[in-house]
Amino acid sequence: MNGERTRGDGEASDGDSGPARGGDPEPGTRDPDALLRRAGVRGDPNRDQHFLVDDRVLDRLPGYAEEADVDLSHVLEIGAGTGALTDRLLAAADRVTAIERDPDLARFLREEFAAEIESGDLTVVEGDALEVELPEFTASISNLPYGPSSELAFRLLPEGRPLVLMFQREFAERMAAEPGTDDYGRLSVTAGHYADAEVVEPVPKEAFSPPPAVQSAVVRTTPRDPDYEVDDEEFFMDFLKAVFTQRRKTIRNAVRNTAHISGLGDPDAVVDAADEDLMSARAGNVTPAEFADLATLAYEVGEPGER
Repeated sequence: MNGERTRGDGEASDGDSGPARGGDPEPGTRDPDALLRRAGVRGDPNRDQHFLVDDRVLDRLPGYAEEADVDLSHVLEIGAGTGALTDRLLAAADRVTAIERDPDLARFLREEFAAEIESGDLTVVEGDALEVELPEFTASISNLPYGPSSELAFRLLPEGRPLVLMFQREFAERMAAEPGTDDYGRLSVTAGHYADAEVVEPVPKEAFSPPPAVQSAVVRTTPRDPDYEVDDEEFFMDFLKAVFTQRRKTIRNAVRNTAHISGLGDPDAVVDAADEDLMSARAGNVTPAEFADLATLAYEVGEPGER
């Protein structure tokens, strides 16, 4: 959860290894604390600035993709920070593209990994990952900043590529939740529309510098086509958003009360045409396939507005 970061006044210690001391270390051998010192940065909890520094977690992240036999010929990393994960990815992947929005950190990455950039193994893109054009990639392995993690995840998921992503633990568990569980919600259905998601590792606060207030978790997604069809994907997503804003109410009331969100012109027509048992259920107990059928019906009879 790198987030935005500020430059500090620290200098690299005499014991730091790497390009700053005249050598080009082997990929996968850089010390994350030394990278922080060389970059001259420190995290700021008040601005959601935390850096992953646990070597064991960093070493395991590429492994979650490798054990699933993921194609690592071109890995995309979002929020590269000081390059601790970048270093591990370079040891596992044929090629890495790292996106970093902080200009100072992007400059540091270009200096620290000058040899890898020159050889064509690494490309550093300076900019906001929500705005820059994403390259063609075979997988993304990233320690996402908490703030925009949802938007970033749903920019990546429609790309149909395997993902290994670090999230706030609560977000991760909701992303992978099954119907009927407390964590199941709009996020679960939306993520499941694009991929199977599983939480593969909880990550303690102490793995970051400075430690955040919440725990984290690693999610691995495997792209797949859903076992249902929808007539209009954009309407399906808006319909889910609408119904889950009133997850404690019956689907009947949720459909009627949220037409301003879903865009339905005639929500009563949907309620009248839908299955009575489904209309009496609550969103947390409705399966993705049932939502898809209901959204298809709503699209056909509910007179959705122009999109």
